[in-house]
Parts: sequence; structure tokens; C-alpha cells
Amino acid sequence: MAGHETPPCFELTPTSPPSLSIKPLIQSGDSSNRVDLVFFSDGYLAEEESKFFDDALRLAQDISQNHTFNTVQPLLNFWAAFTPSNESGVGAGGKPKDTPFGLYRDGTELRGVYYSKPEVARAACLSLGDQCDYPILMGNDPLYGGLGGEFTVITPSLANGPLVLRHELGHSVIDVGEEYDGGYGYFGVNAAQNMSQPVSWAHWLGSSTANYTETSTAAPAARSERAVMPLQDYAWTLLNTTTSWTANFSASGTYSRHLVRFSLSGMPESSDLTVELDGEDLKWAPRQYIGVDRWHYDVHRNGGLSDGTHEVKFTLNNADREGVAQLCSVEILEFGSEGEFNATPGHYSMYPTFSLNNATTFRPTNEDCLMRQVTTPNFCSVCIEGLWMSLLRHVDLIDAVDTASAEGKLVANLRLVPLAGLRPAAVEPRESYAVYWTKDGAILTEFTNKTRLEIDVADKDALYAVDVHYTTDEIRVDSDDLTRSHREVTFAGARTD
Repeated sequence: MAGHETPPCFELTPTSPPSLSIKPLIQSGDSSNRVDLVFFSDGYLAEEESKFFDDALRLAQDISQNHTFNTVQPLLNFWAAFTPSNESGVGAGGKPKDTPFGLYRDGTELRGVYYSKPEVARAACLSLGDQCDYPILMGNDPLYGGLGGEFTVITPSLANGPLVLRHELGHSVIDVGEEYDGGYGYFGVNAAQNMSQPVSWAHWLGSSTANYTETSTAAPAARSERAVMPLQDYAWTLLNTTTSWTANFSASGTYSRHLVRFSLSGMPESSDLTVELDGEDLKWAPRQYIGVDRWHYDVHRNGGLSDGTHEVKFTLNNADREGVAQLCSVEILEFGSEGEFNATPGHYSMYPTFSLNNATTFRPTNEDCLMRQVTTPNFCSVCIEGLWMSLLRHVDLIDAVDTASAEGKLVANLRLVPLAGLRPAAVEPRESYAVYWTKDGAILTEFTNKTRLEIDVADKDALYAVDVHYTTDEIRVDSDDLTRSHREVTFAGARTD
């Protein structure tokens, strides 16, 4: 994955924000009651301004209109802010180009893209006030790369741009760590450090599609799904036709299935590379149209590995690819029988994740989350619930209550964040709003679930209020009452129509 990493330190000096040409991409409401994500340009020349806005719009639409952020999109605004660069592209070899935020790659790796001018990025975001909650620095580069943290860093790669953006925003917005093996940051709602502590996703254990209410019986007991990782190597090595890249590892012979997982870049044709396990060709084939960009590959194999030493081998066959063909990462995973390791999509349990040092933590699903697999389009239910909770800490379900007089009555019109039946298009998870108007603490039943209250002028001095409760299948536990909103309603000075 791109990595939730801290970039190397550069000198911080006070600075003024760069010039910004701002365009709205997707708007759901006023920034005072929305979470605003802003794409900032880096490595786009003045004549590439339209390309930047097109890239930003494509990415915003990709992650919010079909999946990932689709259900929470009414809580979000997306913007694009253009600043011209003196040089086009992203720096390489640890050297930034002459660009507003100085984005660069550390070496030949298609992984992290770092920033060298955090003070400029910070000033740019701060200059927009409440219009910038999560800055996204987009480097003008066609290949895989990104970073999570204070600034989400991405590229507009056609194959990987949306994937990396979703993953890095998971770090930034939900504030969770990784789920993939070989990392070092495992924290948040999607991580459990051991089996002895209470499981934060206990209310999701079992099937995420099972009927659930807050009064449901106890969840299934948590168990550790049986798996092991005998090999994990972030190789980041350029391949050559002279010498194959090989790695040996040991297996115990006690597992029923195994997976060969690796990522590659610079090899657009299947004839470019042979991948073997114990001398057997795994018949690797590149993702269609991937070109020289990076991609992640899984080869699932039934049957266990025998007790003893095994070898995985990568052989470059095409000398013309030398200098660009790269083995990025490789790992071997072994799994128990179906009774020991439930690989069913949609099943929630305690799945072991193995860190860079092979320390074990636990995640909610096998491969259902984009925090585990960057090629997965959606968050798991645990992360999407965490996303709701994070966003609702900054968004009130009630946008406003407008009061006026009409036809001898005083009226209050409730404006809600456009969820449930107020959405322009329905979403798959079941959702609803419940609305309760009260007068002196008593519920006005005739106005329940209505967004318009009408009262007689003579009753204007009573104490009125409105309470709203939002429910969705994507939220099972709301311990902080973030799905509820309360507003006092006063008719003093009500506008006359």
C-alpha cells in the first residue's frame, strides 16, 4: 500500500499561502456544517490547470458516487484548489521539483510520495478557513504512490489513484492504521492488539448481513482464525535477466491452504516475468491495461505446503524491461481448514495480521476492507461505522430551523442533512430519519416525522424543540449519540412571508 508514514523532516519556516484558484467539485451543504476535502495541485504547470481540475473531479466522483464514500457523501464537500508549478511532475531520488508543496519519491519505489514543504500546505489549507478540513496534495504523476497523515498525498494514476485515495483517506478521516501484513501501525476501530481484551467490533461478529438490533442477544464468541505468514519481504528490487530473485521459507506442513501475494511494476506483459513456487509456474498474468504502473496480485492455492523449506522465484524474461521492472513486495500466507479459518466474504471474526516484525494483531475480516487490500473498493462494516462516527463528530444532522409566518400561522421548517428519504438517489443500506417536535416537553404527535411545524400565533411563547434520530444499517452502536440532534425553536422575530 502507499503507507501511513511520516515524511522526512525539512526546515519549517513561516510562509504565506500560495495563490489558489478554487472550484467546487461536489457540494452537499454549507462548509460550516460539512466536512470539506480539498485537492491541492503540485507539479501541474499553468497550462495544465484544466488537467488538474479534471483529475480532481474524476477522483472525487470515483470514491463518492458508487462506493466507499457514497453513503456518507451528504456529509462531505469536495473542492479543487489550483496553484501553478514551475516544473511539471513529481520529484525523484529524494529531490523535490520546483513546485508549491515539493512532492517527491524517495527512490525507484512506487510507494510513498512525500512532501518537503508542509508549512506551505498548512498555510494553504488554513487560508480557506472552514472550507478545508482534509487537504489532499495531488502530484502530477501517472504512477502509483501516496501517503497518509496530516496531509493525504496521492497521484491521479488511472489504475491506482482512486484506490490510494480511498486507503489514505481511511487513515486521515477515520484515524485507523493498516490491515495489510508487513506494516507497523495497527490501531483504531479495525485493530485489536490481542485476544484477551474486549473486541471493539463485537457487535459485528458473525455475518454483517445478519439482522441486528441494539437488544440482540450476545454476539458469537470471538475466536482467532488460524493463519500464519512464513514469508514477507518488501523487496523493492529492480529485476534483471541475469539472476532470478529468490527467497526461501519454512512451512510446518500443518495448514490446508496457502496464498502467494506479490506486487509488481514495470511489467505490462505476461511474457515479461515468470513466477514460480517450488519450481511450479504460477502462470502470472498482469492486470489488463496496467502498463508499467504497480499492481497487487494474489494466487490462491488449495492444499497445504509440506513440512520443510520452500522457494519462491521471480525471473525476468524480457531484457528490455531492465531498469523499470520491479518486484515491490512478496508474501506467503497459510490458512487452516475451512473449520479453522473462515474465508467467507462478509464474515466478521478475529483475523491475524502480521506486522513488519511478524508481531500479531487482529482485524475484523479476511479480505473485505480496502485498509487490508488497496484493490478492494469498500471499507468493511467496522471501518464504515468508524467513518460515520468520525464525520458525525463534525456535522450536525440539523442544518437549520427556519421560522416564519404564513396564512396566520407561525411555521418552522426543519432543514436536515440530505440523508435517508432526502437523498437525491437511494442507497442500498436501510436508513431513516425520525423527527419529533415538542411543546413544553410534550410530543406533538401530529407533526412526528414531518419537517414542517405550524402553530397558532397565540402559542408562540411556549417552549418548542425538535429532536432528530438518524438510523442506518451501517451504524450498529452509537455510544456518543452522534446520530441524534436536538434544537430549541423560537418564533421571536419570525420572518413574515
